Amino acid sequence: MKKVAKKKVTKPKKVVKGKAGGAKVKKDEVAVLKRGMAKVKRESNAKIKELESKVKEVTEGLEKKEAELNRVKEEAEYKNKQLAAKDVEMESYKKATEEKIIQLEAKVKELEGKAVGSSGMS
Repeated sequence: MKKVAKKKVTKPKKVVKGKAGGAKVKKDEVAVLKRGMAKVKRESNAKIKELESKVKEVTEGLEKKEAELNRVKEEAEYKNKQLAAKDVEMESYKKATEEKIIQLEAKVKELEGKAVGSSGMS
């Protein structure tokens, strides 16, 4: 295969008539670029404000959920303390009733012994 040299493509140059015409074109280009930059800046500022608003909204939501979580946590701790106190109370009641049952059973045996003894004497 034969190598072919590529042709160099050149763009036609702008013909500027005098300094005043060239300056006018550059001023127009600068003005267009400035307007474009201003538009991009406005759009980015709007996007930033929108995102900051979303961040604020999410943050407030998280703070509310955290407060609710803390409230539920404190409520659970309070109820656990109440249950522990009830457990102690029930254990105390259970011991007292067991002691009372033992005393009553002893009293029944004592009375049965007296009844048997008095019926045997008659």
